[in-house]
Amino acid sequence: MSFAKRSETWIPLLAANRRQSVVYVTLRFAAMAENTAYIRHLKNLSVNGQEFKYFDLPSLGASYDKLPFSIRVLLESAVRNCDNFQVKEQDVQAILDWEKNQAVEGGVEVNFKPARVILQDFTGVPAVVDFAAMRDAVKKLGGNPDRINPICPSDLVIDHSVQVDFVRTPDALQKNQDLEFERNKERFMFLKWGAKAFQNMLIVPPGSGIVHQVNLEYLARVVFESDNILYPDSVVGTDSHTTMINGLGVLGWGVGGIEAEAVMLGQAISMLLPKVVGYKIVGQLNQYATSTDLVLTITKHLRQLGVVGKFVEFFGPGVAELSIADRATISNMCPEYGATVGFFPVDDNSLAYLRQTNRDEKKIRVMEEYLKSVQMFRNYSDSSQDPVFSEVVTLDLATVVSSVSGPKRPHDRVPVVDMPEDFRQCLTNKVGFKGFGLPADKLDVSAPFIYEGTEYVLRHGSVVIAAITSCTNTSNPSVMLGAGLLAKKAVEAGLKVQPYIKTSLSPGSGVVTYYLQESGVIPYLQALGFDIVGYGCMTCIGNSGPLPEPMVEAIEKNDLVCCGVLSGNRNFEGRIHPNTRANYLASPLLVIAYAIAGRVDIDFQKEPLGHSADGKPIFLCDIWPLRSEIHTVEQKHVIPAMFREVYAKIETGSPNWAQLKAPEGKLYPWDSSSTYIKSPPFFEGMTKELPPIKPIENARVLLNLGDSVTTDHISPAGSIARNSPAARYLAARGLTPREFNSYGSRRGNDAVMARGTFANIRLVNKFVGQPGPRTLHIPSNDMMDVFDAAERYKQEKIPLIALVGKDYGSGSSRDWAAKGPYLLGLRAVIAESYERIHRSNLVGMGVVPLQYLEGQNAESLGLTGKEKYTIKIPQDLRPLQQLTVEVDNGKNFKVLVRFDTEVDLTYFRNGGILNYMIRRMLD
Repeated sequence: MSFAKRSETWIPLLAANRRQSVVYVTLRFAAMAENTAYIRHLKNLSVNGQEFKYFDLPSLGASYDKLPFSIRVLLESAVRNCDNFQVKEQDVQAILDWEKNQAVEGGVEVNFKPARVILQDFTGVPAVVDFAAMRDAVKKLGGNPDRINPICPSDLVIDHSVQVDFVRTPDALQKNQDLEFERNKERFMFLKWGAKAFQNMLIVPPGSGIVHQVNLEYLARVVFESDNILYPDSVVGTDSHTTMINGLGVLGWGVGGIEAEAVMLGQAISMLLPKVVGYKIVGQLNQYATSTDLVLTITKHLRQLGVVGKFVEFFGPGVAELSIADRATISNMCPEYGATVGFFPVDDNSLAYLRQTNRDEKKIRVMEEYLKSVQMFRNYSDSSQDPVFSEVVTLDLATVVSSVSGPKRPHDRVPVVDMPEDFRQCLTNKVGFKGFGLPADKLDVSAPFIYEGTEYVLRHGSVVIAAITSCTNTSNPSVMLGAGLLAKKAVEAGLKVQPYIKTSLSPGSGVVTYYLQESGVIPYLQALGFDIVGYGCMTCIGNSGPLPEPMVEAIEKNDLVCCGVLSGNRNFEGRIHPNTRANYLASPLLVIAYAIAGRVDIDFQKEPLGHSADGKPIFLCDIWPLRSEIHTVEQKHVIPAMFREVYAKIETGSPNWAQLKAPEGKLYPWDSSSTYIKSPPFFEGMTKELPPIKPIENARVLLNLGDSVTTDHISPAGSIARNSPAARYLAARGLTPREFNSYGSRRGNDAVMARGTFANIRLVNKFVGQPGPRTLHIPSNDMMDVFDAAERYKQEKIPLIALVGKDYGSGSSRDWAAKGPYLLGLRAVIAESYERIHRSNLVGMGVVPLQYLEGQNAESLGLTGKEKYTIKIPQDLRPLQQLTVEVDNGKNFKVLVRFDTEVDLTYFRNGGILNYMIRRMLD
């Protein structure tokens, strides 16, 4: 293996095969360790006769002992990678002085190099597409395209699943997997090409599970070893729920696909040193509470506290009472409570989980000795280990009660006992996150419909979708087995689920199926309609599939507020299904309970779920399994052999995957007729030289939006509506609606994705009188689809901006929430505040994130959005500088430019992070 030394990083020359690329990683980390400014702190460690080296962090100074454990991970990476170029000694000192620096006004910037990157295929496909296009661009500009290769170890998990088209059929799983390959063959071929074309990339084939659960059960290293050097595992991923891995003591969070690509190419992440909220847990959960109830409680608590941009680190004796699966469930919901991470340091429970999931015993022993040597091993019952935190809040587990969240946001927790009244209030509340604005005379509407020859009746609150789905809960044996035991008791009591309710079970990995089978609960789940339909992100991401037409007609004709109940992490408007206006997050046990009840406004304490054959009322408490009962079953049936068998063949994949033929070569042979994989236009017209900064002159407002516009409103997701610009594009290329597939599956085609940007049916644009993906073209005042309006502005050579409210871009870390607006022609966004990842993504695409000054917004400034806007951007622009926005009505106002760091500015000057990387490869 040979290397080319460059001024900024190590660049690998082309390796002949994957085995060589593994050698490359070993050599790279050895080289970095030997060249660090902190080589004097490298120390020896002997474990079971093996010799290792590690950086002795406690020797850096007394302040180390009181650092939050999450900050210690940042510090180790800075020490090991300190080359005084990307990571400087001042970064190390800034992290070591965290207690002082975390309170500095405006924050202290540091650089961080995570150990690895994990990609989910919805965002992994665009990443590989971008890499392929970057190779083309480098070649056109006279450089060596082979330099575009991952440096950071990268895992790509294909957890894509088709819509749940098959309901209550024993062969639903096989049908869905066959359909998955039929619909997505071209995408899978492309990814298989990428696995061979790019070094240092592991692809986990489709049908293996959800990326975050596979990460927890199989991919996570906890401690890396390279050339006998030990260091903590850390990860960034292209999905906001990458945070799930923090439950195992691996520091990780979601970034945009754009930022992840830069990390894969050896770039450090520039970040502001975070405040760390200490979340103290005490007490014990009662016998009827689940981890889902706990996480919904924490989510509401932390969202109210305000932890956006902060780390949350859990401590206290109550943490020792939580399994790793429980902790992972809490960490998974981190994006919903707004923090960057929800971190649980490694303890004895973590090591027990590694053994349970069949990790190597010798490696576990090394992990323990290393983590204890650097004081990263936690005893939650020892308060003397408690670090200093920015602030501390406390939760007594005994106060947690059975809960759900909804009807439109994951942090709107509702105790189950309050659900009947809360739902009734939501019906009449004004339209908003907790209201549907129905008039009083419409509350008792009922709608009969025929399904499979039988008449049923729907009304407000009727459950039409019930799904045990998503990584949040399917990774947790306690709630999955709890659901199975509840199903067993329900069936034995004679309870049923109405056949028109779309029920499904989509586990996060094959291990779940294994222990559900071994414990004997599968037949009872199937009897209630919860057949296994696939392994992947399904209902939670909107792949819930169509409802029966008679049901849809009844819902739409009568304006019913029907419901979805799912064990997921997201329930934003329009995400689950167009015909479920109210959606509730719940434990798998409650998903089954509400499915049996058939409605969400049931009072479980007073109303029975149904009756036995002899007419005896059956209440929920009669079939609810206790935590101790579930724990006994879990201890017996969730064993290492299951994980060994399932993951032994994970890289091989199914016969469909093994037989798939991928293109050869280092440059991808683009097919101009493809509607799935298309070379993006991001690098068209790119030059070697850095272009000057251009002002934004006489821009029009494409969209005028309010608060809490999520990436579900921005980024294309779910099914492609038949009357949408994306549908018209596909139909013009000869595809039928059945072949449209989903936006997620077409993330490798910018033409489809641009047309699907801001296409959410629940988008509320102030230019339009009702929700929908429409806007006003100004000054013609023509009402148009958002894409069509953007195209007209483009033809008129008019730049575009967007006016938005608070928390813009909250939700999943989707790169297309930034790429799409860029392709629509947005040059800038003016918001009251931004979600962390989305702001970073906008910067990564060269879109200017501007922020109103404190206390100001479009309304207070008297802006209608129909004006022309000019924004002069100086050539010597500085981070967080104030700029003046000139409006053609004579009103000028100041905004804060949200380039938070010098690195942000560098990316912007280059026209985005990918353009910056290309220019680096041309040096």
